[in-house]
Amino acid sequence: MTEERPARLDVGVVGTGRVGAVLGAALARAGHHVVAGYGVSLTSRTRAGALLPDVPLVDVPQVFARAGLVLLAVPDDALPALVEGLAATNTVRPGQLVVHTSGRYGVGVLEPATKAGALPLALHPAMTFTGTSVDLQRLSGATFGVTAPEPLWPVAEALVVEMGADPVRVAEEHRALYHAALSHGANHLVTLINEAMDLLRSAGVAEPDKVLAPLLSAALDNSLRQGDDALTGPVSRGDAGTVASHLAEIAAARPESVSTYVALARRTAGRALAAGRLKAGDAEALIDVLAEPPSAL
Repeated sequence: MTEERPARLDVGVVGTGRVGAVLGAALARAGHHVVAGYGVSLTSRTRAGALLPDVPLVDVPQVFARAGLVLLAVPDDALPALVEGLAATNTVRPGQLVVHTSGRYGVGVLEPATKAGALPLALHPAMTFTGTSVDLQRLSGATFGVTAPEPLWPVAEALVVEMGADPVRVAEEHRALYHAALSHGANHLVTLINEAMDLLRSAGVAEPDKVLAPLLSAALDNSLRQGDDALTGPVSRGDAGTVASHLAEIAAARPESVSTYVALARRTAGRALAAGRLKAGDAEALIDVLAEPPSAL
């Protein structure tokens, strides 16, 4: 028996940036009709031309007038005012699906549109975007943080699955914490890796990415599979002398990285202690080394 596909929707995209253009293309690939888009910058309009060919770029009211589902892919800080303005100008139609892609907000931010009769969904892709067709492949197996009124959960689930991803429910009151977790993991990982590459360059390593790639890939895989049991290295062993030498060398080569090392080493020590990887007796000298203010190192 062939499973009946959900109804095809006329889709409008407000914000044809990295996220909006890619998700619009993913919905089009699933058989929906992207009928209009809105982009301001030259980059956004160029991206729309590449990922959403033949889709007319019009103003925001026209996007809403043409679409049964409107995707709001705008910066977090711009979203509340945008929604309020749309409701105040009677741009939103009753029964229209209004979907935002912000990780920070749930459906509460769409309340002005909901009061106007819109059907609100919050669909946040938990991945980083390049704004190219490569992202369409990365969506396969990715996760979306979904917040939706219970009657609309099947709609939200269907849209995410059609884009090739997996939906995960996020309660309205936990939306900001969910987003903080993703930002802490992904954005700070980029900072950490780049600091490590800078230190390797200071050590004379010409291609630090090649040195780090196997090590970091294994560490990430082990962390996701084993949690704190994946901890290794001098901090988890309580090797205070090695940590002290690290701090001295970093202070000489890249003093701006000392505070990052100390903060992460302290947190690593705390997790290692809690997990039983680091014995309290072995931690005393380590804690003394890490307790010293970075400016004094």
